Amino acid sequence: MRSMKLLITFAFLFSSIGRVALAQEHAPVKVTRLYTGEDGLSHFEQVSVIFSAVPGAPNAVEQSEPISMKKSYVVRIAPGFFEGWHNADARRYVITISGRAEVEVANGQKLIAQPGQVVLAEDLTGKGHTFRVLGESDWVALFVDMEK
Repeated sequence: MRSMKLLITFAFLFSSIGRVALAQEHAPVKVTRLYTGEDGLSHFEQVSVIFSAVPGAPNAVEQSEPISMKKSYVVRIAPGFFEGWHNADARRYVITISGRAEVEVANGQKLIAQPGQVVLAEDLTGKGHTFRVLGESDWVALFVDMEK
């Protein structure tokens, strides 16, 4: 009888561990990629950041593949600013810190850049995109230029 209780207890623990592990599944982290298609026009696509375990760190710690950066800087642009068709002048991450901005590509698709959003700007050729600051607040973003 005692071994039966012990067996039931272990069965319960193992089934609970599985449920806890499922409850700890992470939501995907998405980056909006702005790129030039084969048609020479800029497009948006959502890409998932791929994470892997960090050797020697607790299981709760994951990181993406490191990327070499060239430089980083913070940009502030006043409300109402508009820039016509242009390309990104470097491959970079653009992370909105505050304010809102709109990026439009040739097919009329628009992206509203809001705080916390990450954009990977890679449309270095082609027609490019337009950019405008929305609302009454400055748009502030961290630009992280990549080596290549």
